[in-house]
Amino acid sequence: MVWKGVKMILKMCSGASALSVWTPHGENLSAPFFRCCSLKITSSVNSSSGRRSGALVVYASNEDINVVGPFADEVKKELDLVPSVPDRSLARQRFSQECKLALNDQINLDYSVSYMYDALYAYFDRDYIGLEGFAKFFNDLSLETRQQAKKLIQYQNKRGGRVELHRIVMPLTDFHHPDKGDGLYAMEIALSMERITNDRLLDLHKVASKNNDPQMADFIEGDFLTRQVDIVKKISEYVAQLRRIGKGHGVWHFDQMLLQDEVVVVA
Repeated sequence: MVWKGVKMILKMCSGASALSVWTPHGENLSAPFFRCCSLKITSSVNSSSGRRSGALVVYASNEDINVVGPFADEVKKELDLVPSVPDRSLARQRFSQECKLALNDQINLDYSVSYMYDALYAYFDRDYIGLEGFAKFFNDLSLETRQQAKKLIQYQNKRGGRVELHRIVMPLTDFHHPDKGDGLYAMEIALSMERITNDRLLDLHKVASKNNDPQMADFIEGDFLTRQVDIVKKISEYVAQLRRIGKGHGVWHFDQMLLQDEVVVVA
């Protein structure tokens, strides 16, 4: 009879914010999401336990505490999906294997592109090349691309995926070109890499959309696609300008503009 009365009170008060259900150890089982199957002590309104005045406080035993309420089926279903093995992600939810693999491909591409930019930086920083502006420009691109890879790594971990880094192929070390000159040749290489990166990001967005992952699609749009369009546009302008300049003295003036940040990469 007591249990039926308490169940009736819980049902009547299920919509009230003042209802609290407590275990003997002080754990709050906020109704209406939980019920206590084995009650031992009940206290009335304005109990001597120091709880909020006007609250119904029900003390439960530790035996069976079952999930109920309007989300009972959903909660039970999610509990069944939570991995119990220690090496499985608990945060992973609606994150497909295809999305995980596509993210890893993009991470490895970014590191490869960054490695190539490091090679370009090292070339133009040589003492007998002496184009410090080009060296600075490609070093900045390398750092920015590597930061993009790390941002993708953080996102992969956030969604419960696993990062898999591949071996990086050794890049070119000499960028001298007898017809174009090293400045234009290097900038054309940079443009091709950024165009490839843009294509891969668009493919990554398609994978997210295909797998009904709007959060990942929004992440790619908001953090990468706009920047990629801007950098492709800017390097395209650099290539056009260097083609007008040719291999002569104008390359040195262009290098000085890069060095003085008069020509900057859109971040």
